[in-house]
Amino acid sequence: MSQGRKAAERLAGKTIFITGASAGIGQATALEYLDASNGNVKLILAARRLNKLEAIKEQIEKDYPAAKVYVGALDVTATDKIKPFLHSLPEEFKDIDILINNAGKALGSDLVGTISAEDIQGMIDTNVTALINVTQAVLPIFKAKNSGDIVNLGSVAGRNPYPTGAIYCATKHAVRAFTQSLRQELINTNIRVIEIAPGNVETEFSLVRYKGDPDKAKKVYEGTTPLYADDIADLIVYTTSRKPNTVIADALVFATNQASAYHIHRG
Repeated sequence: MSQGRKAAERLAGKTIFITGASAGIGQATALEYLDASNGNVKLILAARRLNKLEAIKEQIEKDYPAAKVYVGALDVTATDKIKPFLHSLPEEFKDIDILINNAGKALGSDLVGTISAEDIQGMIDTNVTALINVTQAVLPIFKAKNSGDIVNLGSVAGRNPYPTGAIYCATKHAVRAFTQSLRQELINTNIRVIEIAPGNVETEFSLVRYKGDPDKAKKVYEGTTPLYADDIADLIVYTTSRKPNTVIADALVFATNQASAYHIHRG
């Protein structure tokens, strides 16, 4: 039996909850799950931009008529909204099997001493506090059935801190520590805890970081062939479609022109 067919069988009927699903890696991951399962999954797509989610759902329903998709507006930094969001899910979507903690962002590129309080809080709230709160809300579902996958989107910034990225790097180090602690806490269960740590990926990430400045965002990728959202989506789906006894616990992924947060070849 081919690897693709085995993966499709393991994913069949799974319910997958993706945060930050309106663009970039989140959107690409939703589409990759559909492709890998021949449309035989249930997707919960959450983000702040409901109009974008609805457009994604409409396209999915055209391309995968058998797929089941639920979209809902959720700002993961609004702690008091997370549990009500889960409780309000239609019955057929409540039994989540895979959680993709994808929502995250960098804000600014400033030296310590000049970083705005708003940017500091924004990164900590989204990258750390929200990820923890979403995980805590979903974990009881996994514990009740003694199965489930938790995928946390880390970053090379969680391995290699760099100048002008102090807060973003700190938040991704926190994600790494939280992921490792959680994996140890769940060692006596069949719940898998996975960290995917991308290097340079061309998405809306840099545009958000530079507050909508397209020229600054473009320079991040100049002279390179970076990773793209679907490259990370492919890895996420791969890790969660392995045999139940296999945990790809930690995956650091670069484009071929990158060797660390600092070492990027620009041709």
